[in-house]
Amino acid sequence: MPDLPVDDPRPARHHLLALPDDVGAEEVEVLALSRFTAAGWDRRVPQTAPRGRAAREPLAGVGVLRLSRHSTMAGPYAVTPDAVRALGLPDDTAAAFVVTSPRERGEPPYPGGDREGLKRAFPDAMPIRDEERVLRWLVDAARRLGGAVRVADGGVVLIPDPGAAVDLTVFSDVWLEPATGLAVVQRATPSARLALDAVPWQGPSITPQAPATGPDGAPLTRLGERARRRVHDRSADFDAAALAGPDELTGYGVEVDLGPDGLVVVEAGGDEVVPLVLRGLPWTAQGVVTYRVRWEPADLEELEREHPSEAHRTARARAQGLVAAAAREVHAVVGGEVADAAEFLVDPADL
Repeated sequence: MPDLPVDDPRPARHHLLALPDDVGAEEVEVLALSRFTAAGWDRRVPQTAPRGRAAREPLAGVGVLRLSRHSTMAGPYAVTPDAVRALGLPDDTAAAFVVTSPRERGEPPYPGGDREGLKRAFPDAMPIRDEERVLRWLVDAARRLGGAVRVADGGVVLIPDPGAAVDLTVFSDVWLEPATGLAVVQRATPSARLALDAVPWQGPSITPQAPATGPDGAPLTRLGERARRRVHDRSADFDAAALAGPDELTGYGVEVDLGPDGLVVVEAGGDEVVPLVLRGLPWTAQGVVTYRVRWEPADLEELEREHPSEAHRTARARAQGLVAAAAREVHAVVGGEVADAAEFLVDPADL
């Protein structure tokens, strides 16, 4: 790999994805294909080092990975210790990609949580459109690969915590009935229980309304007696048909109470919107069955902090093992694929 040109001002004017030495360009490509429909190499990483004039070109010896119509990544570059110090990158940085994307900014950040650190990096105006999509992917990719993101404005370096990626989703074409789903989750923890407590319906909430009027302010004509009866008869026929048919369950939940550590919830349901990485597979053509395994901490505000408390991180570590175990047991029964919260695929063998 050619060295990242520290004396060249261009890297400092672009977002950087900084990576440790055990990450290859192929891994970055796989993560890009998971989120960008246009992802692909505009120029492959050369197998041999360039010589002569080509070796002095800014992009010599590196590949160009397209993310979208307007955004690309050039790399990987080797990052020397001098470049690490000059750019404020983590000490274990060994390689980097230089990201070219449009500068698109909107309003200042809203008050509240900043789990990714983007509000801290962009205090005056948050990225929008393509730049936002690229930056959020960069942060997710850095978390997955143990790297960091250096943003162009001000050189803020974001080092996402890999431990913050707790939630997992099993995508399948197999539906488990509630009792079966509970039994599967109980293989991971016997304390799991169904969360199917019904809420009694109190009937429609009717409030007095002013007479309906048209655009000109004149009262609308009321239905005649014959039309009113026809509407009522059709409504009664629809209600009778619905009551005569079987109950259709479209989703359910399984809960595990962790006491002060919060809850682990497995939510079973269906989704017609399939993650990009799964599109085109035969079993996803009509949508997928999803089993979302989530951790809900006791303090939700801590979940949205870039640097949560030690108590939160300890509870998170304990819950993470159960989330992985529950996803592993579900996948063993229903098959399909497992993805993390960033929609990056996870090898079930790693759970």
